[in-house]
Amino acid sequence: MLKRFLYIILILCCYSEGFSQDPTFSQFYANRLYLNPAFAGTANCPRLSLNYRNQWPGIDNSFITYNAGYDQQVDALSGGIGVLLMHDQVGEGVLNTTSASLMYSYQFSVNRKFSIRAGFQGTFVQKAIDISNLRFGDMIDARRGFVYQSQEQIQTDKVLYPDFSFGLLGFSKKTYFGIAIHHLTSPDEGLIDQSILLRRYTAHFGGKFSFGLRNEDMSWSPNVIYQQQGEAQEINLGVYVSKGPLVFGLWNRIGDAFTAMLGIEQDDFRIGYSYDMTTSVLSDKTAGSHEISLSFIFPCRPKKVKFETISCPSF
Repeated sequence: MLKRFLYIILILCCYSEGFSQDPTFSQFYANRLYLNPAFAGTANCPRLSLNYRNQWPGIDNSFITYNAGYDQQVDALSGGIGVLLMHDQVGEGVLNTTSASLMYSYQFSVNRKFSIRAGFQGTFVQKAIDISNLRFGDMIDARRGFVYQSQEQIQTDKVLYPDFSFGLLGFSKKTYFGIAIHHLTSPDEGLIDQSILLRRYTAHFGGKFSFGLRNEDMSWSPNVIYQQQGEAQEINLGVYVSKGPLVFGLWNRIGDAFTAMLGIEQDDFRIGYSYDMTTSVLSDKTAGSHEISLSFIFPCRPKKVKFETISCPSF
């Protein structure tokens, strides 16, 4: 009971400081639309992606995030379209955030070997507090704990707001890089006091290479992802190794966690699991983080390929 009470206090304090931050995922490329809206349509054929993350389950299932994304290339629009739905809950459902995003990415070829995509994203967000799960000081009995009805009044238990993002993606046959800026207008999502959702800046770079002519079914993919939101910064260094349908990945979120990932790519189906081992001062409290991803690429009509596809990891 005390643990839960302290955690609720932490939630309210964080959202009264004036700034908010986004959920974190470790399988960056299994969640491409969340990483950068310019990825919309990069599979050419229709793609459905499902992701689940349980962060720090050692603290009463503190952060649980689900999302579902769909995107496809539309030649008539000279680019791709995408939809991303996400639900994030904090503190066993005390704080819930639900969002729906629409995306469009425009692709053009600089030359035969290099292409650029520019992505735009519009999002509608609802953030809400489950008042029934809150605990206040006037509910405490010295002997029996939380037994009284609180007289505290919260004027607003939910807030609705629009949000906008932008991204660029450049790629050749073996390498790719991108930048993205989320929350361009820095919306106010405060439920108690003003709480500005700061812009999230992302820069990512990587490549995919074979191990030689004799190992065409074996490849490796080094990656670097940098993200900044307010004073919080993340540098992620990772590498994937693929052999046939199996994919193994290792990431280091410097100063925070190591991530090990195992995935299977079979025709138009992908499934991946990753585990984050926390290395920060919270390592003995969190029990790590778990993440599962599923994706399906649906068949589309045979046609002359107008745009090159990007060769980046599936997870």
